[in-house]
Amino acid sequence: MMPLIYASPGEENIIKKVGGNPDVKRHLENLGLTPGGTATLVNVMGGNVIVKVKESRIAIDKEMAKKVMI
Repeated sequence: MMPLIYASPGEENIIKKVGGNPDVKRHLENLGLTPGGTATLVNVMGGNVIVKVKESRIAIDKEMAKKVMI
C-alpha cells in the first residue's frame, strides 16, 4: 500500500483505504474516493493533485492525496 500521490500518472489504481480525521475522510468519500473504487493520478501541479475519479477530474491538495492509500 502507498499514498495516491506516489502513483504513476495515468495508471488506474484501486483505493484500499482512506485515512485522516472523520471530517477529511468524509470529504474525500463525498468526492468519490472510497475504498474499492478506482482513482487515476492525472497531474501534480504545485501543491495540488488532479485525480480522475469515475468520469470526473477533481483537485485535492497533496496532504489529502497522502491520506488515500492505493
